[in-house]
Amino acid sequence: MNFTSLNNNGAVDGFCLVKTVDRKITAKGVPYLDLVLTDSSGEIGAKLWDFKEELHGWIGANNLVRVRGTVSRFNESDQLRVEKIRGVTAEDDVRVEDFVPCAPYKGEEMLSEILGAVGGFKNAELKELVLAAIAERRERLLYWPAAFKLHHAVRGGLLYHTLTILKLAARVCEIYPFVDRDLLLTGVVLHDIAKTEEFEVSETGVAKGYSPDGTLIGHIVRGAMLVERVGRSLGVSEETLMLVEHMILSHHGEPDFGAAVRPMFLEAEILAELDLMDSRIYEMAMAADAVQKGEFTPRQWALDNRKLYNHGRVDAAVKAEIFELYCLTT
Repeated sequence: MNFTSLNNNGAVDGFCLVKTVDRKITAKGVPYLDLVLTDSSGEIGAKLWDFKEELHGWIGANNLVRVRGTVSRFNESDQLRVEKIRGVTAEDDVRVEDFVPCAPYKGEEMLSEILGAVGGFKNAELKELVLAAIAERRERLLYWPAAFKLHHAVRGGLLYHTLTILKLAARVCEIYPFVDRDLLLTGVVLHDIAKTEEFEVSETGVAKGYSPDGTLIGHIVRGAMLVERVGRSLGVSEETLMLVEHMILSHHGEPDFGAAVRPMFLEAEILAELDLMDSRIYEMAMAADAVQKGEFTPRQWALDNRKLYNHGRVDAAVKAEIFELYCLTT
């Protein structure tokens, strides 16, 4: 977090965005707030003990606030004990965009590159299907995160994740020319598109949690339903719809990870492998970057509860250059 350090005992001060806030009661009946605070560098759990609304004011999700408190370690993670908190004022001269973790590229840039790849499809059915599905969700896609937590849970993260896999898939097709390129890229672009219904997201691009639709149905099933509806309205063949729907239903690889079925043809298998690889690369890179060179991270429950080692052999500037070349060149 981009807080200003006030002393050597963990005291900090600064501006941030309230990602989530829950009002709870201690065993002694005293109200307190359990918060997740975020800025462009990441997020931190926070507690405001002995909460009094008449003193602290109303605090809600997606509010910009100024906080002062003390950071300490709890369960191998940093936690902020809030001592003072208030909403921002015009005199503070801060913008919400400066306090939201973002993908490294603008939504319009990423979507333009994805549309360019789709425009190069030789298969007219697949091209029409993908373009129609994107058109339905264009506005949300420009800022939507790919997750509530974990990989690509940032403003624009859904397009960033999609574009990265698209680049990987294009390289795979160069190495293995027998792969159906248009079918694979269709699965890539559409595999997570229904996440635009799975989360409750403000215009900041920060997910507040899962929507009722996301909880009851989820993006995998909803995505297959989207393809079925849009495809039938366009007159796409049954065979094509079946293949694309299978790719969406199987892209988590294993039923234990949420897949409705396991991948049963080559392009579906490649999509599942690339999806997993990109999510793990992102999670491992972000976790390692949060600790100093030569240190281990806390256990990462999403990565088989492993501790990760930061060897520090690639500095931040080089990483940024690699990501730029990798994600935004053809």
